[in-house]
Amino acid sequence: MYYIGLDLGTSGLKGLLVSEKGEIVREGSAGYPVCYPKSGWSEQNPEDWYTAAKKVLKELSAGVEEEVVGVSIGGQMHGLVLLDENDAVIRPAILWNDGRCEEQTQYLNGVVGKETLNKYTANVAFAGFTAPKILWVKEKEPQNFSKIKKLMLPKDYLAYRLTGVYSTDYSDASGMLLLDVKNKRWSKEMLELCSVKEEWLPKLYESYEVTGKVNLLPNAYMTAGAGDNAAAAMGTGTVEEGDCNLSLGTSGTVFIAGNSFMPSKANALHSFAHATGKWHLMGCILSAASANKWWLEEILKTTDYDGATKNVTLGEGGVYFLPYLMGERSPHNDVTARGAFLGLCANTTREEMCLSVLEGVSFALRDCVECAREEGLQITRATVCGGGAKSKLWRRILANVLNVEIVSLETEQGPSYGAAILAMIGTGRLKDASEAKAFAREKERISPEPDLVQKYQKKYDTYRKFYPALKGIL
Repeated sequence: MYYIGLDLGTSGLKGLLVSEKGEIVREGSAGYPVCYPKSGWSEQNPEDWYTAAKKVLKELSAGVEEEVVGVSIGGQMHGLVLLDENDAVIRPAILWNDGRCEEQTQYLNGVVGKETLNKYTANVAFAGFTAPKILWVKEKEPQNFSKIKKLMLPKDYLAYRLTGVYSTDYSDASGMLLLDVKNKRWSKEMLELCSVKEEWLPKLYESYEVTGKVNLLPNAYMTAGAGDNAAAAMGTGTVEEGDCNLSLGTSGTVFIAGNSFMPSKANALHSFAHATGKWHLMGCILSAASANKWWLEEILKTTDYDGATKNVTLGEGGVYFLPYLMGERSPHNDVTARGAFLGLCANTTREEMCLSVLEGVSFALRDCVECAREEGLQITRATVCGGGAKSKLWRRILANVLNVEIVSLETEQGPSYGAAILAMIGTGRLKDASEAKAFAREKERISPEPDLVQKYQKKYDTYRKFYPALKGIL
């Protein structure tokens, strides 16, 4: 028997065909565009996701169609997909990294109030969350708002097209600011605040629960799936109390698993349900590997990632990079934040600037880790996944900036592999998430180096001064 895990990302859909032993048998992918109709806006056509999924499912299942028994999806979170009474998409999906909703976010945090939002949802409003997007559509596109009959997240739209079943899971729904996370139910108060009818919303499931039959495969069942970060946590074995995973994808995350509900006292971290059926805290930065890609490919016009930092000395130099290319979420919650290079001089080299990008993203992740430490959590070890995790240099930088042991795994495809594990649990191959931990096989471990830890502590102390100094200027 085989299992398929899909990762509905921002730039494309990736998929894995996985055996009963957790071995990756086949990989597939399909890209699609992102549309930026205005500065700070980010949209996609949901039909592109379905087209990509059909292509990838066909490639992965070729020759073993009848032996595929389970499918699940890990997907980009927070996006808003709206359907009318004929199940037609009303407008392009507004994505997680869209910054148009600052006014609505300020209304929720300032007028409704952070204390009230915390009471209803265990979180405060961030511009990327779904609820501010709903308010934006209501205020700016009332003709579209009046047509709404279904309101869903990106992966749930894809699952709906593949099964005909209207569903979501608790981990992904946690990021909508419509869910009472502690009690795992839709918040009637938030629905009223956002003028959302409960019948517009999908049925809630645990991530590993079967929701329906996949209409493109003869014997495959769909499980509810998870937000991409919770799915990645499943794929990296981040399933038990205190486990930590770092993701270096388009965005960057610090994900910490817990056995019980974990409210964030300072509101800098997200308090969400986990795909395990338990809970987690998460810090998210909006630009991680995407910042490095932007700098190398768009600005320097090169794809030689390793060569870009070939002759650098870690912890040295006075060049700094703020990675706020799309604004920032944790801990600043500032859609107007902007990126910057600082400390440039006449003898600054190309390599030093390339290194500063890796360091700057690492410092931004350190901001999230420090928030977790302030909550009383002890982080001494973290797995790492995502495209940026392929860089040994970047893993070494993270180990010393964060002063934690960084563990890379044999399987780097976090969300898609985690989705396959959810399919395995849902169809009975695995009993629960704890059994999946055995599939997270360690590849390499990098320990902090005391001298570098000290040097990066000094650089981080300087880095922390830049955002408050530049706020309101850039």
